[in-house]
Amino acid sequence: MASILIKAATIVNEHKQFVADILVKDGLIEKIAPNIDAQADKVINAEGLYLFPGAIDDQVHFREPGLTHKANIHSESRAAVAGGITSFMEMPNTVPNALTQELLEDKYQIAAQNSLANYSFFMGASNNNLDEVLRTDEKNVCGIKVFMGSSTGNMLVDNPVTLEHLFSQSPMLIATHCEDEATIQSNLAHFKQLLGDNIPVRLHPKIRSEEACYLSSSMAVALAKKYNTRLHILHISTEKETHLFENTTPLKDKRITAEACVHHLWFSNKDYETKGNLIKWNPAVKTEHDRDGILKAVLDGRIDVIATDHAPHTIEEKALPYLQAPSGGPLVQHALVAMLELYHHGKITLEQIAEKMAHNVATCFQIEKRGFIREGYFADLVLADLNKPWQVQKDNILYKCGWSPFEGTTFRSSVKHTIVSGNLAWSDGKLVSDISGKRLSFER
Repeated sequence: MASILIKAATIVNEHKQFVADILVKDGLIEKIAPNIDAQADKVINAEGLYLFPGAIDDQVHFREPGLTHKANIHSESRAAVAGGITSFMEMPNTVPNALTQELLEDKYQIAAQNSLANYSFFMGASNNNLDEVLRTDEKNVCGIKVFMGSSTGNMLVDNPVTLEHLFSQSPMLIATHCEDEATIQSNLAHFKQLLGDNIPVRLHPKIRSEEACYLSSSMAVALAKKYNTRLHILHISTEKETHLFENTTPLKDKRITAEACVHHLWFSNKDYETKGNLIKWNPAVKTEHDRDGILKAVLDGRIDVIATDHAPHTIEEKALPYLQAPSGGPLVQHALVAMLELYHHGKITLEQIAEKMAHNVATCFQIEKRGFIREGYFADLVLADLNKPWQVQKDNILYKCGWSPFEGTTFRSSVKHTIVSGNLAWSDGKLVSDISGKRLSFER
């Protein structure tokens, strides 16, 4: 494995910035010092560049197996690495759904061959696989995923007895998609009665409403408090939900944590007019009040991490009428630069970006030796140029689906180099290495 010496980087890590050199050897950060005089296979002059811990995305859908016309682990991990995401945790609603230990392990085997980023996969829960769920090894699987509201796939867990058993018996983190299905179906029936099948996408946040989100999230929180479950609620989409969480307990001691997604921090319901189904997600992009409230909760510590919910579909699928168009969109290539754009707008600091996209994800999931720039930790690193503007265009989009909701957007920052587990994976706009990422392990 090649050694790398990074010279004169402005390091953004653990609530501070400082200029230093970093020596990477055998996949690990060997030394951090003001000036390192050492031989290395590759020397990177990082003067004027900002060095972040590699982002860890705790919620992606890379579509393999079974849905590879939309995406696959190789294509989407390549896009992730190009965007500064060095590790991902992937969801179980592939085809077949990862509802047995054998099907879960099949995904790990695919990633071991094809993933350019480090990886972990959630075990899926359904209404009738509790025994399989409880067989999950918490040392090498990131968590259990529960859809408390239907989304892509057929994994809705709506049996109250099943939920009680899951929350009372799971020894490991449960990550939930929270939307109340009965409320959604009632809202949908209301608008169908008014408009038939010609429902415009701008009504998506009225159908998958604030009430639907809050009912489900509050129920998950109540169950977690009842059983002291380790609960992580994904993609908070309403300001109201942010008040379910607190910021007085140190993150490492929290039993209930929450995630915000880039699209809920960037878009609002005003964007449906121009973006249409391209920003149709579940939960829905809602109002500017919700967007601002989510960012406030991110900054004050009620929401702990920022992720993507990267969930690509083909452009042909997205071009279908609202009721037929699937929810979800690709984000991993543009998540970090989008957050850096919010930094340029004065809405978040560089230190907070490192905290919410790397440090806190590692702490939340108890990931072993990742998420921080520390000696002895895996060298998952991103060098960003904060003054190199570029525009998202079809010819620079790396997702297999070939489109992005950010198409036409100019970002002021760009990812110059990405190092994954000590390997230079992305450099100056090109994939450097097909060396695979590593399986994440957990200190539990």
